[in-house]
Amino acid sequence: MKINKDFMLAIVAVILGLVAGSLLMLVAKSNPVDGYIYLFRGGLMNIERIGNTFATATPLIFTGLSVAFAFRTGLFNIGAAGQMLIGGLCATAIGLTYAWSKPMLLTVMIGAAALGGGLWAALPGWLKARFNVHEVVSTIMMNWIAYWTIYYIVPAYFKGSFMETESRRISQHASLKVQWLTELFNGSYINLGIFLAIMTVILIAFILNRTTLGYELKAVGFNRHASEAAGINVNRSMIISMTIAGMLAGLGGVSFYAGYASNIQIGVLPSQGFDGIAVSLLGANSPWGVLGAAAFFGLLHTGKGFMNAMTSIPPEIADTIIATIIYFAATSILMQRFWDKLKKKIGGVK
Repeated sequence: MKINKDFMLAIVAVILGLVAGSLLMLVAKSNPVDGYIYLFRGGLMNIERIGNTFATATPLIFTGLSVAFAFRTGLFNIGAAGQMLIGGLCATAIGLTYAWSKPMLLTVMIGAAALGGGLWAALPGWLKARFNVHEVVSTIMMNWIAYWTIYYIVPAYFKGSFMETESRRISQHASLKVQWLTELFNGSYINLGIFLAIMTVILIAFILNRTTLGYELKAVGFNRHASEAAGINVNRSMIISMTIAGMLAGLGGVSFYAGYASNIQIGVLPSQGFDGIAVSLLGANSPWGVLGAAAFFGLLHTGKGFMNAMTSIPPEIADTIIATIIYFAATSILMQRFWDKLKKKIGGVK
């Protein structure tokens, strides 16, 4: 029943966001119907654009899962961007340094990305457990530490051939892009990361809903003091939760920097880390909800350029639609209360 309610609230948030977007298009003296036709065609009109939609959604799945997992266990992981960046750095460093067979190299790169992101998030988890430092503050600060770490390490050790602001490009041997998948989607950016993302969604859903660890982590999220009274090691649970969340964001890093892109740039915090918060909210902090929300946001991001090319509607309209959907998703509890009051009034009239 809860899943159905959350799904309906997400649909309402999307509809309200699209309505708000229509109003903005009207204000801009554009046709909303044409705008939405080209927006969705831009992400779905052919197999290549469908592949690009999946490629855009892939890192969002990981960062959305990262934020959702922390939320489900009572923590706020605002540091997915930094964890994604460190995971991408670890994967890129391995890819540029070693020339093993592709299956072995990709396996180590994925493991290094998860390890790097996990360790980066473990510190805020430990600070929360040991000194009660709020994880919002510590994860935001870790974002900027990651930012400046990349700023130093990339030019010092992995400088590109022509520009100091980016690393050398990883070889095809170290890339998540594979020829058969690229050809299947007519040259799109889709890569093996999409399969890793789907497997991760299944794994996280299993951990949260079918394991003792998941039960303990969720129990701590519901009520820390009651969980402690029940014998659950709350401090350990907090550290484990943040570590897993960081590992998920780190996987987002390898899927982006070794899949969608082919190098890592300095001076950029990946927007996918912050977009993951929106994905988690729209997906009601559910692994399967995150999968659907990430696909939807991937569609909007892929299609907005086509909408701008075919109409006079600026691409910022699509960003505004996304922001409005986030707003309505974040205030879904208010919509639920309004709906409950409306049902009581209707029942009272009867």
